[in-house]
Amino acid sequence: MSQMFRALENRNYRIWAGGAIVSNIGTWMQRIAQDWLVLTVLTNHDGAAVGITTGLQFLPMLLLGPYGGVLADRYRKRVILLWTQLAMGITGLAIGLLVVTGTAQLWHAYLAALCLGIASAIDAPARQAFVSELVGQDNISNAVALNSASFNTARLTGPAIAGVLIAWVGTGPVFLLNAASYAAVIWSLFLIRTSELVPAVRAARGKHQVAEGLRYVRSRPDLVLILVLVGILGAFGMNFPVINALMATTEFHAGPGEFGLLGSIMAVGTLAGALLAARRARPRLRYLLGGALGLGIFTVAASVAPSFWVYTAVLVPVGLASITVLNSCNTSIQLSVEPQFRGRVLALYLAILQGGTAVGSPLIGWIGSEFGARWSVAVGGLVVLLAGLGAVIVVSRRSRLTLRRAFRVAFSGKREAAA
Repeated sequence: MSQMFRALENRNYRIWAGGAIVSNIGTWMQRIAQDWLVLTVLTNHDGAAVGITTGLQFLPMLLLGPYGGVLADRYRKRVILLWTQLAMGITGLAIGLLVVTGTAQLWHAYLAALCLGIASAIDAPARQAFVSELVGQDNISNAVALNSASFNTARLTGPAIAGVLIAWVGTGPVFLLNAASYAAVIWSLFLIRTSELVPAVRAARGKHQVAEGLRYVRSRPDLVLILVLVGILGAFGMNFPVINALMATTEFHAGPGEFGLLGSIMAVGTLAGALLAARRARPRLRYLLGGALGLGIFTVAASVAPSFWVYTAVLVPVGLASITVLNSCNTSIQLSVEPQFRGRVLALYLAILQGGTAVGSPLIGWIGSEFGARWSVAVGGLVVLLAGLGAVIVVSRRSRLTLRRAFRVAFSGKREAAA
């Protein structure tokens, strides 16, 4: 099998990946339906309301994610995933029935987003750490990249399907289809051969395990740099569901089909970035730094796009840059963290990434509503660009490189330092 897909030689991983892509398509369909429901049905194009909905979905990761990491380090990840996937499926079913029956209100959308966020805060650390049990240490980098490819294949198809369905039958059936998609993941978990898993070292029971994980991270400057950069990217660089909704409706006066298309076109870039990452044996510093700088530059370029189709085209390199930096961060953590801390560090990574989005989405939505959608795009891009420049400066000082050489590391990979 090609090096790009070597993790798929593992039977358990093939089964898991098959269930995951079905569920991921449903998840992306629901994200589009959720934003469109809040923006056009439950409010009159209120960008702040969309931002609040997004924030409520990601805020639990910031508050509960570290405890989800403790659970992932202490208990069987497969059992945790069975319960969390069931909870998310029930939540999708409930909001779908409310929308279909015409009884949905804005607070229902807020509550559904919060419930999904709580389940995800427990699910995400276990799901990320479960990859190492499926494929073992040698194929973690490839499996993480293929997970991203699966996620972004779904991101490519899900929004387009959702856009067509919303225009055809409305948002309610989209929520119901997403609820049904969770059955694929649950079924895959039952089919996995537990005897072939590579069990991780479990953390011993004890007090202050969250604090223990934080102390471990604080002792690792490389992890601190990754987490600070990810927090800024989460708050200001990963708000495109909100930004695209505002740009599509207020700047380009587009409908649900065009809104769904924006998510799919952006996924072309993220899918390409994920497949390129699958070819690499290990993460490299240049991809982390170059991805952050590229994300800032192309996001700023998107803010001044003169037409819908130019904006759409710029989303391709935006997607490529975003997945490049996130894959580099995730794989660096998976490969460098001691197994008994992996769940907690991944939980902290996800908490900072999604918690940053929870904080940044309402702010970006408010900027878009008060000053215009283009300003929300521009502000996010400028902050990410400054963060990338700051990371280059930190690397140059830590590695005793000149700034010129540090920029060469970011864009050409010469004399790389460990990320």
